[in-house]
Amino acid sequence: MVHVFYKTIKSSGESIYKEKGSRFLGFTRSVNSEQEVKDFIANFRKSHPQSVHVCYAFRLGADMKHFRYSDDGEPSNTAGPPIFGQIQQAGLTNCLVAVVRYYGGVKLGVGGLIQAYRQAAKEAINSSEIIETEDHFLYEIHCDFSHLPQVMNWLKSQRIDIKSQNYTEKHEIIVQIPNSKLSLLNHLATLNVSYKSLAQ
Repeated sequence: MVHVFYKTIKSSGESIYKEKGSRFLGFTRSVNSEQEVKDFIANFRKSHPQSVHVCYAFRLGADMKHFRYSDDGEPSNTAGPPIFGQIQQAGLTNCLVAVVRYYGGVKLGVGGLIQAYRQAAKEAINSSEIIETEDHFLYEIHCDFSHLPQVMNWLKSQRIDIKSQNYTEKHEIIVQIPNSKLSLLNHLATLNVSYKSLAQ
């Protein structure tokens, strides 16, 4: 099994970059879906009603293949790509970087805009706490109540994150397990326990 580790944001960062009266506020956020990205961007717009642009870039997934960026009305490729370039340079994924611009009355030109958005993104990333982690997967485990203590003790001994439990005819446990520990699930068969993967 290939263990895929990647770098992402653990705690958010912020920055302020000023150029000719304009202010560029940089923000980083940890995200796991496009919906989270949309929610954060909507919140930035709501929190900064006097801003003229909210430009951003994000990348999702351990394979780093899902990404998007937006110039939000700035001249083409002067905001989104420079922001995304900083995500690439830092080697991050499951990460959103947004830059909110307050106009200062002086046009910066294409070169000035690229530099401003790049620098605001870079400083926001540098102020973030970055960690190396790996893909996690959700599994649903079913067991008889007679096996429950044994199963729970085993999950805790392996430090597998228990997300929820449901008391039905059979006890249902939802766990989140890192990619590197997936093979451990084979042990559950010896405990007379069934399990299945939950698509995320």
